Amino acid sequence: MDMNTVEAVVRTADPAEWRDGDAWLAGGTVLFSYGSPAFGQEPLRRLLDLGSTGWAPLAVSAAGIEVAATCTIAQLYAVPDSHAGRERAGDWPAVALVRPCCDSFVASFKIWNMSTVGGNLCTALPAGPMISLCAALDGTATVLGPGGASRTVPVLDFVTGDGRNCLAPGELLRSVSLPASALSSRVAFRRLSLSNLGRSGVLLIGRLDADGSLVLTVTAATKRPVQLRLDALSGASTSAAALSEALDAAIPDELYHDDVHGMPAWRKDMTYRLAQEIRAELAAPAGHHPARVSGDFWPPKVHPPRAGSPTDGA
Repeated sequence: MDMNTVEAVVRTADPAEWRDGDAWLAGGTVLFSYGSPAFGQEPLRRLLDLGSTGWAPLAVSAAGIEVAATCTIAQLYAVPDSHAGRERAGDWPAVALVRPCCDSFVASFKIWNMSTVGGNLCTALPAGPMISLCAALDGTATVLGPGGASRTVPVLDFVTGDGRNCLAPGELLRSVSLPASALSSRVAFRRLSLSNLGRSGVLLIGRLDADGSLVLTVTAATKRPVQLRLDALSGASTSAAALSEALDAAIPDELYHDDVHGMPAWRKDMTYRLAQEIRAELAAPAGHHPARVSGDFWPPKVHPPRAGSPTDGA
């Protein structure tokens, strides 16, 4: 769209340069599609372009994966095929979540090569699949502020509602850290949409941690991410009835999202159904996938390389 209120584009990643009427620009796929009024902002006067930051998109170490806010979806998608990704594949089964979450964009390669992980988090739409991925893997966001200030916040707390996040004016999302402890867990993924190529209406990710506990993260169905942590999966506290009770307590009816991509009652019903599917899958031996109502992206399918996507070097 034409953004005829913008007077200047400034190449900077310094929060001290931010002023009223500014917006940080990464990929710009949402900003240039809807403009600032769609998100309740004042007309923009300047764009602070992060394109010249030089931030490495991804850094893989024994501690986990550091994802820069400017990392594109195409670059993230390439992680499982990268040298570092292949080296860690046996130790980090949760890396398998990367591709189904990227596929949940249901977007063209043009979007994949421009849209960024940080942009998806900051836009804070309930269906944001990078929110799903990072929240489910206990991601921690690093936020930069004026004067060299820096703080960290769990991704679960970073998104506060539909189109709302915890950033103060001028603050900048620098990166998200995905810890090895979560990446080492066995995982299960479920997603539903009202149409074959539609926006996610319900997206749940389950994690079976080393201590046997079940970590269930609910996104898309709710206005913000919700995470449940339940005791040993084989115990009574994670029975079908106990899981339903835990969902009752964690998600009040008013927290379910309501838009053209799904009514709250449908989102709630499907959340409970998919949660039970995940519980059953993670309780079964690894590699066993019980009957399910969803799973268009799970287990991950092999895709040809996307145009402009790196295939190595993460």
